[in-house]
Amino acid sequence: MTTLAVSSYQAPEVRLPRLLAGVSYYQAAGLPDHERMYGPLPLPDSGGRPGRNSRQRPERLIDLVDRSGLTGRGGAGFPTGRKMRSVVTSPGRAVVVANGAEGEPASCKDRLLLTRVPHLVLDGIALAAFTVKADEAYLVVHGQETELLASLEDAIAERQSVGVDPVPIQLAGIPGRYVSSEQSSIVQFINGGPGKPTFSPPRPNERGVKGRPTLVNNVETLAHLALIARYGDGWFRSIGLPSAPGSTLVTVGGAVARPGVYEIEMGTPIGQVVMLAGGPAERLHALLVGGYFGAWLAAEVAWPVPMSHAGLKSVGGAMGAGMVIALPVTSCALAETARVVSYLAEETAQQCGPCMFGLPALADALIDLAWQGGRGRALDQIATLIPLIEKRGACRHPDGATQLVRSALTAFAADARWHDQQGPCYGVRRAPLLPIPGDEEREWGWT
Repeated sequence: MTTLAVSSYQAPEVRLPRLLAGVSYYQAAGLPDHERMYGPLPLPDSGGRPGRNSRQRPERLIDLVDRSGLTGRGGAGFPTGRKMRSVVTSPGRAVVVANGAEGEPASCKDRLLLTRVPHLVLDGIALAAFTVKADEAYLVVHGQETELLASLEDAIAERQSVGVDPVPIQLAGIPGRYVSSEQSSIVQFINGGPGKPTFSPPRPNERGVKGRPTLVNNVETLAHLALIARYGDGWFRSIGLPSAPGSTLVTVGGAVARPGVYEIEMGTPIGQVVMLAGGPAERLHALLVGGYFGAWLAAEVAWPVPMSHAGLKSVGGAMGAGMVIALPVTSCALAETARVVSYLAEETAQQCGPCMFGLPALADALIDLAWQGGRGRALDQIATLIPLIEKRGACRHPDGATQLVRSALTAFAADARWHDQQGPCYGVRRAPLLPIPGDEEREWGWT
């Protein structure tokens, strides 16, 4: 079957980096440099620009993505081709939304793509719009990131001046709240409402922006789409696992020698990911994998586990948006967990009981355990609260928080019992490890 690859541009060697191959750590790649590296956008001719393939049909790209095995890189890991097909088969003219609003404070992979290789993401948006026959496309980031918005406006204008994109790409700046980057929050905000999650069904692919079928993808997913369209499914699958092909971006932080964003093959063991970041800067106690909706794993448990949805699920973890944070033995894991859950309790939409009452109570119990010692009651209180919170909310926000707490009580069971009976741990470093946005960064409203 003919693919969408541009014939004059050969697939590069099977190696890493792929997404980050065009990254300059000094400035964003402009459109001419982008096209010199990757070739023109592989779409039917629009505006008379050379190098386009005029024989392609939208459904062929969906078949290509299906064969590639690409899954979403925003957290859920849903098959991208299946999501595209669900939008195409829904009645009504489609809309495409690219989610670049990185809600996880510990993650910076999406921002790296948008600030250094924006045209790879914009290519993915254009290809997605062509494939699902959309006549509207949006790129969403946080509204307070004014410099990022300005640079993306310049990149979009550069493309408009030469007629690259079949559909104009509109920028949207959503509130800088944790739950505002959830897909139903984004759809509601674009529709003129508050940036809060909505109940489902219907899901965005059924009825999203303006009541139309809407394809919502993370920007990393769309950047992969831009490469698959050029180089094919076999090229994409040539690295990674048969069940989890391709590469993915991982933000590595905490007690490592070189924190940053790394591109890895899917299935790379967590320990190898840590070594890519220079290895541990101190003796490690545990690793937080998957972000603040992820899970704590004891270092010796996490080290051989493959970075994939199935691999992490097998040990009670989650891939999430691709984060590995190393916790040293000099940090209190329970104090860090209490800080995160307190932040998550403040970041709720305040529209259901588990978020309005359950998460603040859970945060208070964790604070009691971490800093007051629990006095023999905190663990019982936490155990009572968790089943009253999870699977009862309007969105996944409370479930993500309880998953993190459950993992902490498993990974640090002995520490938790000691805290509950003996009091807070003294002589342990009190400097916070996990990044939590400051109050001044969280003063955004919902509209």
